[in-house]
Amino acid sequence: MQIRPFALQRGDTIGIVTLGSPPERDEVETGLKMLEDMGFKTLLGRNVYARDGFLAGTAQVRAGDLMRMFANPEVRMILPTRGGVGVAGILPYLDYAFIQRNAKIISGYSDITVLLNALYQYAHLITFQSLMLVDFNPSTPGYNFNQFFTAISSSTPIGKIQTPPDIPLKSRVPGNVTGPIVGGNLTSLVGTIGTPFEIDTRGKILLIEDTHEPINTLFRYTEQLRMAGKFRDCIGVVMGECTECDESYGKTYEDFINEFMIPLGKPLMTNLTSAHGTYKTAIPIGAIVNLNTFNNTLTVLTRTTTPPFY
Repeated sequence: MQIRPFALQRGDTIGIVTLGSPPERDEVETGLKMLEDMGFKTLLGRNVYARDGFLAGTAQVRAGDLMRMFANPEVRMILPTRGGVGVAGILPYLDYAFIQRNAKIISGYSDITVLLNALYQYAHLITFQSLMLVDFNPSTPGYNFNQFFTAISSSTPIGKIQTPPDIPLKSRVPGNVTGPIVGGNLTSLVGTIGTPFEIDTRGKILLIEDTHEPINTLFRYTEQLRMAGKFRDCIGVVMGECTECDESYGKTYEDFINEFMIPLGKPLMTNLTSAHGTYKTAIPIGAIVNLNTFNNTLTVLTRTTTPPFY
């Protein structure tokens, strides 16, 4: 069962929360102004600017801000300011049954990945690996905004994922599979292994991407996923870019794909622009997608939002 949130429309209220590391005040203010110029109302969580070292307050405080946004009937969408670290810490303090009854759009990437997958896994809510508040600034490509608003504002299926023309998808292992898509940031996903919020890949298509990790670290993390059965259980794999992932021990990201990912034997597509890359494709976590590496397509088959009722 998948719960689709109501689609976003101009004039709706967007709740702004900080769930991991603290943001810079000027980034928040820039994002708020852009959203308001686009015709949206904004509501700041009580602890958006909280700062305790590398965390924006305690896990309970951050979880409380998120739950208040789910409880507020005026809020149509919840937008984290940024990722960073520490998002996993809020997961035990969330009321998933309540969230399921009060479904809202929530978008993000990086460390927000663990929240997106937990909300799908425990509240059956379709979530979105897409923009955060820090992306609402003049330097963000128009492609990213088009992807974002198409995903969260349409009550029809997104259809075929279109990456920028000069960054085509690449089919690596042949196959044609259909199922829910889950996953996101590799570093964050690995951190859930052995916890109640461990990602469930059974019968699902697994999306992974990362940033600023050397290739030997990518190997370590994906080997952990392999030993935990995540590649055994999934039906296919989609890999995003690995931005600023430096060569190590003479091995490149391309070597890693060829020498580790391809031998897994799962239908495999690479080069998806997402998350930490300059161009950010919007991926609805929990939606049913078709991965067809015979014709090099990734297609969202089901609706990701519901028409609003006012």
